[in-house]
This record gives sequence, structure tokens and C-alpha cells, in this order.
Amino acid sequence: MTDRHVARGKSRAFALRVVKSCQYLRTRKSEYVLSKQLLRSGTAIGALVREAEYAESRADFIHKMHMALKEANETDYWIDLLSEAGYFGPDAGLSLRADCQELLRILIAIIKTAKSQR
Repeated sequence: MTDRHVARGKSRAFALRVVKSCQYLRTRKSEYVLSKQLLRSGTAIGALVREAEYAESRADFIHKMHMALKEANETDYWIDLLSEAGYFGPDAGLSLRADCQELLRILIAIIKTAKSQR
């Protein structure tokens, strides 16, 4: 399975985890502001990966994947901040962050490969 296919599946699964985590933050922790940021950036990763599937050119593909990378990095920030603020338990925060960092590594590999094939 190619990195592109892995990115599609993992980014979708991650988005679902983010949605459920944000539901938890809103219902159990009454946290609305930071969870909205997490929801926006965490779900944007998969949307951008899907958008890149029909890129108009290799440059457009790289650009869309780079945008997904930036969203993943932002998501990592929000997870870290929410964890340090005590909204996530240590296991939940670490697990979510590990998934996010795996996505970061996959996206970096895709971008490097796409750039080397120019």
C-alpha cells in the first residue's frame, strides 16, 4: 500500500478520533474554544489529503499535501496544549498525539517523495 493510501485511511480515522475527542471535551469538560480549534485543524488534514488526490498538477499536489502537513502540525499543538491544561488524561493525550505525529511523518514522506520525482 502506498503512502498516499495510508495517508487517506489514517487521516480519516484520525479525524473521527478528533471529532469524538471534541465531543468529549464539550460534554464532559465544558471546553468550547480550544476544542473548536482542534476540530477544525484535525479534520482539515483528511480533507486536504482527499483534495490532493485530484490535484491539477504535481505542484498542486505538493501544495495540498503541504497544507495538510501544516494542519497536522497545528493539531499537534492543540493536543499538546489541551493535554498540558489537564483537559485530556495522560493516556488519551499521548495516544492522540502519537497518531498525529504518525500522520506528520507520513505527510513529510509523501512530500519528499513527490518533490524528488519532479
